[in-house]
Amino acid sequence: MLILTQRHIGRIMDEVGVDALLTELISRLGDKFVEVHKGVAELSPARGAFEREGPAPGVIEWMPHRERNDSTTIKVVSYTPSNVDDHGLPTITACVARFDDRTGRTTVVADGAALTALRTGAASALASRALAHPDSRTVGLIGCGAQAVTQLHALSLVFPIDTVLAWDVDPAHLASFGRRAGFTGLAVTAASPDEVARSADILVTATSVGIGAGPVFPDAALREHLHVNAVGSDIVGKVELPRTLVDRALVCPDHPEQAAREGESQVLDPRRLGPSLSEICADAGIVADARYGQTIFDSTGIALEDHVALDLFVEWAAHLGVGTEVDFSDEPTDVLNPYAVGAAAVPVARSVR
Repeated sequence: MLILTQRHIGRIMDEVGVDALLTELISRLGDKFVEVHKGVAELSPARGAFEREGPAPGVIEWMPHRERNDSTTIKVVSYTPSNVDDHGLPTITACVARFDDRTGRTTVVADGAALTALRTGAASALASRALAHPDSRTVGLIGCGAQAVTQLHALSLVFPIDTVLAWDVDPAHLASFGRRAGFTGLAVTAASPDEVARSADILVTATSVGIGAGPVFPDAALREHLHVNAVGSDIVGKVELPRTLVDRALVCPDHPEQAAREGESQVLDPRRLGPSLSEICADAGIVADARYGQTIFDSTGIALEDHVALDLFVEWAAHLGVGTEVDFSDEPTDVLNPYAVGAAAVPVARSVR
């Protein structure tokens, strides 16, 4: 079994370069969504979740994706808004595991925090390339946490961005965002939520707004061609966008069933839902005219994206010799005897680089 820790993931990003990695991930993810549309690949089932209440509210979700006769990838991801202040941990933590589809044996376990952020940014880039005005140059960000970094980075790889406006309820997060996203070469200007929304060609919302506490910006004087990547909605009752905007815009979900339950689409009449991300990746022409009006990508995140991201990092790990290989489930001396382990098992661990 290959183990990819956060340190290993970071080593791969350093050696390959984040521009090259994210560019490759955008391309691979686009190809996979086309396969879904053609019926060559399967769309992941909607995720399941435990919602947590009490002193540390949040959600723990499990997200499976299967490639028949090859492998099954499952991510367990936790959304805990209090993590940053209370524990110095990311809001989103995750673990991704892969299993051989024929034997069920575990083949890979990887830290999923960076993979989640990267694949979410890649999905938004794909949606924006199809739905945003082709001359978009101004990006607005409401919510400047970890997700905002990869959102801006991905957009900068597919659009000639020259202006970035940002806002966050936490002044420290807003103040540090320019430094965290500085590798993109883009300067970040702080602005109020309404100014960010009014000025943006492409608007990203990636907040930890509470259930029933949205929207995070007003529906006033927005650009006629505004495209929104709505990233933050991931719990029933939590929405970031003004209902009036959702009602009139073309809304395209990553996963129609999941978005209708916990995304921005939960407030939308199902008959008003636009084409899915797999459909617009397969044929951007079906939304070509929509780019000149207001559009929304309802991004709830799906395990297919995690599967593609893990593929990418596993391949680079093999190429670079990065990771730790462990005999996790060695063959017992008697496959019919669950106690034929222990003394017969020799602990072996080989740490690579």
